[in-house]
Amino acid sequence: MIQTTIQVKRKVEFRNPILVEGLPGLGSVGAIAISYMMKKLKARKFAELHSPFFPHHVIVDKDGNVRLLRAEFYFLKVTSGNDLILLTGDSQAQTINGQYEMVSKILDFVQEYGVRTIVTLGGYYAAGEGKKPRVICASTSPVLQIKMLKAGAIPSPTGNPIVGAAGLFLGLTRLRGIDAVCLLGETTSYVPDPRAAKSVLMVLRRVLGVKIDLNGLDEAIKKSEGVVKSVAEIQKRMEALERASREREEEKITYIS
Repeated sequence: MIQTTIQVKRKVEFRNPILVEGLPGLGSVGAIAISYMMKKLKARKFAELHSPFFPHHVIVDKDGNVRLLRAEFYFLKVTSGNDLILLTGDSQAQTINGQYEMVSKILDFVQEYGVRTIVTLGGYYAAGEGKKPRVICASTSPVLQIKMLKAGAIPSPTGNPIVGAAGLFLGLTRLRGIDAVCLLGETTSYVPDPRAAKSVLMVLRRVLGVKIDLNGLDEAIKKSEGVVKSVAEIQKRMEALERASREREEEKITYIS
């Protein structure tokens, strides 16, 4: 494999589809949100993407079977409104060239299905544990931006870089006449953050008009908060040990002097 390829597994006809992307990133916010939508709304896979720009390892399942890393396209037929194409995967491309190639290939692919609007999901680093995560919004379309703000998002700070696929989709769609918007849930670390994903989904479901019960994320949120608390305690202990070590070294220096 020398380039990114997309394999169609199932023929699907769409009605004015919207692409919603959530590849792994900060806090896995986008990936968690898309995975939850897929399960709750019973979306079905219709295509896979493979790329030499993914990390160079395979994934082993519980039976010992292996597979290459991949991104997956799922579809959801909506009775009243736009059909949805949901995109998630195991990883993002690991190089700058890879990011551009993957996003370009995906845009080529979804344009064949008539996609004219794209929503990307991700995480936004913000300090302040315990607070309800806000949803940061940036868009290539003033109309989309207003819809997201009315749904509860807040505008992105000026000059804020949106890294990875979530941002690159916005940049490249402008060259193709496709409207795109990015929703970033505030998160405090790289630990998977279902709390931020829930905040993003609350905004997204209002805009898309899709009914989805988000209570199923509450158990994952409790587990995640426990992990974050444990990590914070470990960090505090490590910092205390480092301070004690520095103090001992300073005492030795003072004594020798």
